[in-house]
Amino acid sequence: MPHPGIDLFDEFAVELTADGTPAAPMAVVPLDVFGTETPDRIARTAERMNQALPLVIGLLRGPVTPGLAPLLEAATLTIATDATASSLPQAVVVDDVDAALDLLRAAVRRSPRAAVTCGQLLRQTVRLPTVPALAAEAAVYSMLLGGTEFERWLVERGAPRTLEPPSHPLVRTYRGEDRLTITLDHPQRRNALSMRLREDLLEAVRLADLDPTLTAVEINGAGPVFSSGGDLDEFGTATDLVAAYMVRLDRAPWRIIDRIRDRVTVRAHGACIGAGAEVAAFAGTVIAAPDTYFAFPEVRMGLVPGAGGTVSVPRRIGRWRAAWLMLTEQRLAAAAALEWGMVDAVEQTRR
Repeated sequence: MPHPGIDLFDEFAVELTADGTPAAPMAVVPLDVFGTETPDRIARTAERMNQALPLVIGLLRGPVTPGLAPLLEAATLTIATDATASSLPQAVVVDDVDAALDLLRAAVRRSPRAAVTCGQLLRQTVRLPTVPALAAEAAVYSMLLGGTEFERWLVERGAPRTLEPPSHPLVRTYRGEDRLTITLDHPQRRNALSMRLREDLLEAVRLADLDPTLTAVEINGAGPVFSSGGDLDEFGTATDLVAAYMVRLDRAPWRIIDRIRDRVTVRAHGACIGAGAEVAAFAGTVIAAPDTYFAFPEVRMGLVPGAGGTVSVPRRIGRWRAAWLMLTEQRLAAAAALEWGMVDAVEQTRR
C-alpha cells in the first residue's frame, strides 16, 4: 500500500483477468498512517474506498483518532489490535494482525468472485429496508449459482446422496394458549434447511403472523444441532436461476420471522451453520446453549449467504464482523457470540 500522499485510484481496481476473475480482489489500507493526514486527503481517500470494487480491509494497530472516521466507515471491515478494541466496538480484534490477514487472503484467493460480491452486497444490505435487502441478496445468490466457483465446489463435493425422506412433517408446532413452539424436526439430516423443511417452516411462521393472539413464538431444533444450514444434496439442482430468485423471495420464512421478530425467540444449540445462523439472527431474541457455534461456509462454496444472512447478521454484529465471518468461515462460539451481539443470552436450552 503506498503512502497516502500518492494517488490511490489504481490501488482500488480489481484488475479483471480475461475470464472476469478479480486479479486483485482485496486491498489493505494501513489506517495508522492517516493519523496526521489532512481532512481533505482523508475525505478523498474515503470516497475512493467507498467506490472501490475490491474488498477494502482497514488495518489499525494504534489508537483511533477522530479524523479516521470516514475511512473506518468506508472499509469493508477493519482488523485491529487490543489497543483499539474499546474505541472501535465493531472491529475484528486479533492478537496477530499478520496471521489474520493471511487467513483472509487465503479465503479470498479461493473464491475471489464470491468474496468481492459478498463485500459489495454487505455494503448495500445494511442501508436497505428488509425486503429490498433480501431481494438484493436473492439476486446475487441466484447469479452465483451459475458461476464457476460454485461449479468447482459441486465437483469437489461429489455426487449427492439419495435418502428416503421421512413421512412426518419436518417442522412440528405446539400451541399452548398464547405461545407457539416451532421445532425443526429432521435430526437425521441435522435439521438441514431443505426445500421441504423450508416450506414447513414457512407455514408454521405464517400461523404466528396471522394470529396476533400468539404473543410468544419459540423456534428450536430437535436432535444434536439447531440447524446445519442448507441441504447440501439439493445444491446445484436449480435449472432456472430466475425462478430460483423468485422462489427465494416468495418462499422465505425469514421474511416473516423478521416481521414478527419482537415475538420470536430462537433457542439455538450445537451447530448453527449457514442458513441456520442466518434465520436465527432474524429473531428478536436468540438464546444459545453453551455448545452453540455459528459459521458461514457459503463464500468457500462460491456463493454468498442466501437465507437472509447478509441482512440479519450485520444488524446484530455490524458489517465488519459479518464480513469477517462470511469471508473466512471462522467459527463464532457461544461466548464470543454473546460478546458480539449475535446472541442475547447463553444458557442451557431445553431439548
